[in-house]
Amino acid sequence: MTATVMVVDDHPVVRDGVTLLLRSDQSLRIVGSAESGRAAIERAAQWRPDIVLLDLRLPDMLAPEVITGLRQAHPTARIVVFTAHGDHQGVVAALEAGASGCLLKDVAGTDLVSALRRVLRGERVVDPRILPDAGQRSDALARSGLTRREYEVLRLAAQGRTNPEIAEATGLTRNTVKTYLQSALHKLGARNRVEAIGKASEAGLL
Repeated sequence: MTATVMVVDDHPVVRDGVTLLLRSDQSLRIVGSAESGRAAIERAAQWRPDIVLLDLRLPDMLAPEVITGLRQAHPTARIVVFTAHGDHQGVVAALEAGASGCLLKDVAGTDLVSALRRVLRGERVVDPRILPDAGQRSDALARSGLTRREYEVLRLAAQGRTNPEIAEATGLTRNTVKTYLQSALHKLGARNRVEAIGKASEAGLL
């Protein structure tokens, strides 16, 4: 089955380059592009792409703002930040806002296709040159048996957020947040969220 990709970048050369890189792969199809955060949010609602490849730095909005808007406009889209700069803080903020990964723009075509396929399978993919420990965290996540959603809910809980705040940040209902938290607690063998956060930290997840 073909997955659709929307490219968000204010440089036409990048948009054209990604289109060329993905053209050779039958499993991914570019559905369109946007040159600003605002246009991306509008078009995502209209085109409903499976993946949004999003530039970290857009002229009108910061990536975390765009990600929040995209998640409201089209909650099921996977968002991958695409950047020329290994800007640690910007990338961390984007991942915390809900991005499924971050890749550097010098990525080769085959690596880009492989990374996007992994994201579609529910993995979080971060170029090790940006966040060297992200790969270790992915391995720890795989060992823990937590799903990406369970991990995301637990991570927000570790930041001290309440269930209603987590629901608002993720676009989930409060009941769903509660279910994910209970499932995460069960998998980590924890009796409450404090213990779960402690165990997740020990396992290198947080």
